[in-house]
Amino acid sequence: MVTGVWHGKVAGQKAEVKLIKSGDSITGTSYYYASASNYRRYTIKGYFDERTNQAVWWDDRLIEEKSGGLFSTPGKVPLLSRADYNCPGSGVMKLDGSSNEKNEEIKDGEVHLEKTSRSPVFTDEWDWVIDNFTVGTNDPYIIDSVSLVAFHPTKQAVPKAEPPVAMNKKPSMVFVPSSKEKAKDPEPIAVVPPQKNIEQKFTARTKKIFTTIPLTGDSITLSFYDNAIVDGDSISLFLDGRMLFTHIKLDSKPYNIKLAVADLKSESELVMVAENLGAIPPNTSYMVAMVGDKRYAANLASTEESSAVVVLKKPAP
Repeated sequence: MVTGVWHGKVAGQKAEVKLIKSGDSITGTSYYYASASNYRRYTIKGYFDERTNQAVWWDDRLIEEKSGGLFSTPGKVPLLSRADYNCPGSGVMKLDGSSNEKNEEIKDGEVHLEKTSRSPVFTDEWDWVIDNFTVGTNDPYIIDSVSLVAFHPTKQAVPKAEPPVAMNKKPSMVFVPSSKEKAKDPEPIAVVPPQKNIEQKFTARTKKIFTTIPLTGDSITLSFYDNAIVDGDSISLFLDGRMLFTHIKLDSKPYNIKLAVADLKSESELVMVAENLGAIPPNTSYMVAMVGDKRYAANLASTEESSAVVVLKKPAP
């Protein structure tokens, strides 16, 4: 949920920050501006601490600067920011914390940002990633590819065609015999059929409901562990038919996600799809859900034929 466009102020300066979460890491860009024609733009790096629900990022490199008007251009000093993610309700999401000069311990500024669904003040390569994050661009391969463009801006536009939800990084192997081999033994070309991508697996497999969780309050936190011996299980999560996260490796440490209740339907389906079955089938996960002060737990299992469903249900109006 931290991925998106954030508006507000950082160290007293008007700011638009685009955060993209990939695993525990954060990348993206920050704009400090007086107007749309008077700004400085930095690439940013950072991380998200699931334990404290805190985002930490820093201005890594100045890549664009434009002066205009009578005022000096903001963003002269790169900053390090630390902000707590909070969801006070009604779909509002905020980052509040402190900022200081990069690599300095003295806290001399405040961070007050709010996530927005409006069009950004500044358009760039990250808009496409953010707009399509839940339907495929959360793939680390895609994020890394866009970083190569975003961190080295050129006049070339970012491709607008949407990529597949899960990219097949190892294409089919095709054996084509040489002319000599054809003369000796004219055998047919052997083609290894491509593997189904994760979206195809989600569509093709039957869905089994494992548990229903009643929703109250503003948010729900879900933690996923490997339920048995850590054997390389990997999963993807879909919410109401849209991909949320992919390439989640299950182990003894939890993989945490937080959902705003306001963003959910009256009855939403969270589906766990096995990307592989690990060394010991089936793909099993121990899920813990925290709704306010109430704790719910369930053992989930996903196979090549079926996916595990968790129903998230709001109270009747």
